[in-house]
Amino acid sequence: MGMKKSVIAALFLVLILLPASSLMATSVYKVGGIFSSTGRASFLGDPEKKTMEMMVEKINAEGGIDGHMLEAVIYDSEGDPAKAVSAVNKLIHKDKVLAIVGPSTTPTTLAIVNFVERAQVPLISCAAGVKITTPVKPWVFKTAQSDLLAVAAVYQHMKNAGIKKIGILTVSNSFGESGKMQLLDQAQDFGIEVVQVESFGAKDTDTTTQLTKIKAASPDAIVCWGTNPGPAVVAKNVKQLKIDIPLYQSHGVASPKFIELAGDAAEGIILPTGKILVTELLDDKDSQKKILEGYQTDYSAKFNSNVSGFGGYAFDAVNMLANALKGSNGDKNKIRLALENTRNHVGATGEFNFSDKDHNGLSPEAFVMVEIKNGTWKLID
Repeated sequence: MGMKKSVIAALFLVLILLPASSLMATSVYKVGGIFSSTGRASFLGDPEKKTMEMMVEKINAEGGIDGHMLEAVIYDSEGDPAKAVSAVNKLIHKDKVLAIVGPSTTPTTLAIVNFVERAQVPLISCAAGVKITTPVKPWVFKTAQSDLLAVAAVYQHMKNAGIKKIGILTVSNSFGESGKMQLLDQAQDFGIEVVQVESFGAKDTDTTTQLTKIKAASPDAIVCWGTNPGPAVVAKNVKQLKIDIPLYQSHGVASPKFIELAGDAAEGIILPTGKILVTELLDDKDSQKKILEGYQTDYSAKFNSNVSGFGGYAFDAVNMLANALKGSNGDKNKIRLALENTRNHVGATGEFNFSDKDHNGLSPEAFVMVEIKNGTWKLID
């Protein structure tokens, strides 16, 4: 009888433990997302959110990460730094995510950097400001090309075109301030003189006063540094004022939305962009071409719309995070170290080579220069 009881007890123990071990084997890896899905910066955040959801669905369909399904917990910051702070606190303390992708903008990213650093949760931002990863912060990475590289690309094009004097007009937020700093700091290196510096508010609907001052300084070209809709207002005002000199924009407007907002005033504008906007124009030997074609095919099939470079930032972030999760067993420091040791990762934005001294990992080759012609992008040699 004693033997029988022992067997029953052992079987009972197995029955209790089986579901638990089963649950352990299939427990989800929660990852967070913070994007400007709605609001003025939705042209950035909406494709990023959709891309992350699509990528997580695809990874899960292929078996997840080491048998763990991914669960994406995504919040909308609406482009508001305060709402980004609220979101990051929820992700860290309530949802207990292993890592976070986003936010979409420089101001919202800078607002949450200290929170992820204190909590030691890896963050892969989709924003461009060089201050996000310079100086290097152990837990913060980003996939968007830095404005440092963007300004260098613009100035190299100007130097080749013989442009010597410029006026600059930047948006009054951290993205614009960071761009202005790079424009001023790098000008001398390219033999360029900045003859007038102006700024505009993110919600301004007219910039004729600033442009009139710039025009009076007689520059050879104008550089506008901002994200939609402000730069489209600038483009329209330049046309209205008949300022007949080249207008350069930042990579912050590298999406079809800018052409839609600016209309025929977009014609002739020059800007740096990732290769995603000109995939079909790339040489077949380009290492990014097949990856870009695959992303575009998947995205357009699922959402019936075109991809943008901004969605590409999320595409790269989720792919690199998925690689970093492998073998981590959910250990955040192992995820962080795996990200930091990412080398030769060819993505939608460029080839990433992270290190303990570089948490952006991109080279100048991540940019090409384009001109808007007949409502589309033309690759500039």
